Amino acid sequence: MSKKKVMVGMSGGIDSSVTAYMLQNEGYEVEGIYLKLHNRTDGYHESNLGYIDDVTKFLGIKYHILDLTDKFSKEIYDYFVNSYLEGTTPNPCVKCNKQIKFGAMLDFAKKHGASYLATGHYAKTDGKFFYMADDLSKDQSYFLSQVPKNTLPYMMFPLSTYKKEDIVKFGAKLDVAYKKITEKNESQEICFVETVYTDVVKKHSNIDVEGDVLDENGNVVGKHKGYAHYTIGKRRGFTVKGAQEPHFVTKLNPKDNTIIVGKKPSLEVNEVIGNSLNMYIDDKEFHCGVKLRYRSNTILCKVKIENDKVYISLEEPAFGVASGQLAVFYDKDRVIGSAFIESAK
Repeated sequence: MSKKKVMVGMSGGIDSSVTAYMLQNEGYEVEGIYLKLHNRTDGYHESNLGYIDDVTKFLGIKYHILDLTDKFSKEIYDYFVNSYLEGTTPNPCVKCNKQIKFGAMLDFAKKHGASYLATGHYAKTDGKFFYMADDLSKDQSYFLSQVPKNTLPYMMFPLSTYKKEDIVKFGAKLDVAYKKITEKNESQEICFVETVYTDVVKKHSNIDVEGDVLDENGNVVGKHKGYAHYTIGKRRGFTVKGAQEPHFVTKLNPKDNTIIVGKKPSLEVNEVIGNSLNMYIDDKEFHCGVKLRYRSNTILCKVKIENDKVYISLEEPAFGVASGQLAVFYDKDRVIGSAFIESAK
């Protein structure tokens, strides 16, 4: 009896290509899905589909093209632009995983008879929780932590126990497709940002408007090139009269186009409030570790959930915590929930 059907989200890169190869070798009936998420006219989609065509022909499987450009534009792209204009720091990959990849793409897979949806993410799941991947340098559990609990039983991550160099070796077995997919650049974190995020925001608003730099007492101490050019913790691109040591952005004020700056101690945060909770446990009060941005260290904390908000008391201070980023709760290597950061002090 043949194994169940698995749909594989394929980008044309080596991770998703090897994912399809591994699952086919394990006896699954494999089909690919390519997500068209934006209307780029620079050959981006044509190039990706060329890689996918080579891999799927070699494996003898078919693939589908799922056009989600409208949904992606409304739910991810607009959110990204509006966040910067509102003075917060967005996390579009987290939103995309929840609403697009493990939302609309999973729905498509189920409608086409698939029992599972597999991707090339470096993370683990047992159908109840996410866990960090064995290769911590590639771990993507942070970006998956807003995916709803009822979705997890349908997800597969075949790369979860491997290192990147292992995947490259597996890729060599893909024969004629190998050279092309290894030449393909690593996918960048935000697929629609080709250089810097401000280039995207500038298409929708004039953000190059000079404004005042304020100190923590509200005094004008310098000039900046437009508030949307800055995120919490940034230390360059503005002037501070007579400064003898580095100053960092501590707050953005979109209404009057000002930014507030201070010395490093002013970035220190001990308490964080979050919203848009997605929890994999039912506890309302608990101790755990928390990551306040993707590349940050895990900090021990006490968590209290009340009226759909989460109150996080850190056991040691964090620096440069930005509204709009994600707080992800860990019990050792297990993800137990997450929330978007609303405020910090």
